[in-house]
Amino acid sequence: MTTPKDPAAGTPKSVAGHLAIALAAAFAGAAIYINVAEQPARLLLDTRGLLTEWQGSYPAGMRMQAPLAILAGLAGIIAWWQSRDWLWLLGSALILANWPYTLAVIQPVNDAAMALSPDPAADHGRALIERWGVLHTGRSALGVLATLAFIVAALRRPAT
Repeated sequence: MTTPKDPAAGTPKSVAGHLAIALAAAFAGAAIYINVAEQPARLLLDTRGLLTEWQGSYPAGMRMQAPLAILAGLAGIIAWWQSRDWLWLLGSALILANWPYTLAVIQPVNDAAMALSPDPAADHGRALIERWGVLHTGRSALGVLATLAFIVAALRRPAT
């Protein structure tokens, strides 16, 4: 006699899996919003306004996104520990990669832009913020890839 397949098979068996997906998706959504809405809008401002806006919004964004990356990574690690599915670890590595990527690649631009005085702002400030926007696209990509890895892990059928 065969038993019917469990329709829930392959879904995350723990709160950790659900949290990893939700937190990574929130990170990715916020990062994408910055790239497609906030950055283009700030680039419409004059250089002084652009720099003033970026210097005010960057710390707020960092306070929101940094914990999302850490918590998504930890939730993914817990989901891996519970399931032993390597895709949870891959998603965790991708979302946590935002930390070294930010520190090694984006932080020098952040520091230079934060050090500029908006009055009078030079064209150098505009170039820095434009460069920052290009580099920030990497954070969006890491967030999306992590979210996709978590979703695929959640949908996979366990090995029988």
